[in-house]
Amino acid sequence: MTDATLTLPAPAKLNRLLHIVGRRSDGYHELQTLFQFLDHGDTLHLRRREDGELRLTPELPGVAREENLIMRAARLLQTESGCRLGADLRLEKRLPLGGGLGGGSSDAATALLGLDALWGLGLSLERLAELGLSLGADVPVFVHGHAAWGEGVGERLTPVVLDTPWFVVIHPGVAVSTPGVFGADELTRHTPPITMARALQGGAPSWRNDCEATVRALYPPVAEALDWLSARAPTRLTGTGACVFARLARESDADRLLGEIAGRWQAFKARGLNRSPLHDVLGR
Repeated sequence: MTDATLTLPAPAKLNRLLHIVGRRSDGYHELQTLFQFLDHGDTLHLRRREDGELRLTPELPGVAREENLIMRAARLLQTESGCRLGADLRLEKRLPLGGGLGGGSSDAATALLGLDALWGLGLSLERLAELGLSLGADVPVFVHGHAAWGEGVGERLTPVVLDTPWFVVIHPGVAVSTPGVFGADELTRHTPPITMARALQGGAPSWRNDCEATVRALYPPVAEALDWLSARAPTRLTGTGACVFARLARESDADRLLGEIAGRWQAFKARGLNRSPLHDVLGR
């Protein structure tokens, strides 16, 4: 790593718990959730340019370059800071689109923190999270870089310490539309709010995802993966899906489960983390 280049992780997240406690007048939903990072995700390579240009490679299928959250984050940071530097940005994409793992939001957060370092801006995490929120509700948790209890649309964050088991994550081969799930008539929207302390006291066996029943109904491949995996280990949907995850005590258990999955679905194993690996690399 030099002053002019950076290679940074953009980790996945899981929603260990997701409750929908109301719907706002603007159509957004009020949530309560527990975010946790994984030691698996995308990688973003950044090289500083002196000419102010921003170049991103490669293009993602179905995503226009200027609509990519990495480019939007980079242009927003340029505009808000008045910085005249640019960057070459190259993404190694591992996380599936529409998977509920926060890939686009994590990429945006890594771009914000990475360019802040590359350009020597010195902005606070609070300011970078504020910019990130304008890009997406999940961006701030990746900017702050700690497992968190989230409320509001997921942007009001309180750091927490969660257990750090192994997870096996299955991608059922479909992309779930988040607006489609949140717009579904049958979605549970009035789960009674609970305190963070009560959620943590109940622990993982009591946690659930209010989107799961709706996603099951709308996306049969997700339902199939949930049924198969839950017969073998405690299993849940993350976010609005499509990915589903099983919690396992030992890495050997995760390896054994991956062996059963081989050839059936795309899947990976990962360790749960309370601190983002992005912050470890940057020393934030």
